[in-house]
Amino acid sequence: MAVAALRQSGSLFALVLDVLRALPRRPFQTKEFIQQCWFIASVTIVPTALVSIPFGAVIALQLGTLTRQLGAQSFTGAASVLAVIREASPIVTALLIAGAGGSAICADLGSRKIREEIDAMEVLGISPIHRLVVPRVLAAMLVSLLLNGLVSVVGVAGGYFFNVIIQGGTPGAYIASFTALAQLADLWTSEIKAVIFGFIAAVVASYKGLTAGGGPKGVGDAVNQSVVITFMFLFVVNFVVSAVYFQVVPQKI
Repeated sequence: MAVAALRQSGSLFALVLDVLRALPRRPFQTKEFIQQCWFIASVTIVPTALVSIPFGAVIALQLGTLTRQLGAQSFTGAASVLAVIREASPIVTALLIAGAGGSAICADLGSRKIREEIDAMEVLGISPIHRLVVPRVLAAMLVSLLLNGLVSVVGVAGGYFFNVIIQGGTPGAYIASFTALAQLADLWTSEIKAVIFGFIAAVVASYKGLTAGGGPKGVGDAVNQSVVITFMFLFVVNFVVSAVYFQVVPQKI
């Protein structure tokens, strides 16, 4: 059991190195990259927007109640924006990229594997990593970057609506306090997290798809495993990146 887990970890790390090594190779698969960007965006953009609304609403409702109890209602907007941009946006983006985009990538590559298309490409001297995996990894990273911005905007707008309309907050105070706690470094860190999460989700999905076996049932099992493994990686990486951020970037007081 332990040996098999170590072997799979080593194979996954080897795939990461192969992807990084294949990134600068030419010719770049532009058509495949555009198709994958459109495909991943089409399966994630609507669920991401719908999920980000309740995320922003819950954060605004919780923080609005807390700040009212503390007598600091003027900081509701600042705390909501900070929570949405710093943590909620990259997490929502990661969950949707892994759950929707990653599962689609794994299913696509897994179906190619069981139909022996991957083996045929290798026989013809075509690298599956360069031809199939690299465009999908880059597409997932780009879509994650853009979705993170969408989640930030929709989450902040949803928080504004629920705080002002539902809880009777002051619109001017909510908007004016945006920069009280948040800073530009928070946005950059959020975008970096989203790019890293997109890379991890695509690499794990590609690895499970390329190693799938046992027919359609094996592809289904690979999709489930890719989602679970990606979620585990994402939360660990999120903790590490956040810890490094708090050590490097001075916080507003």
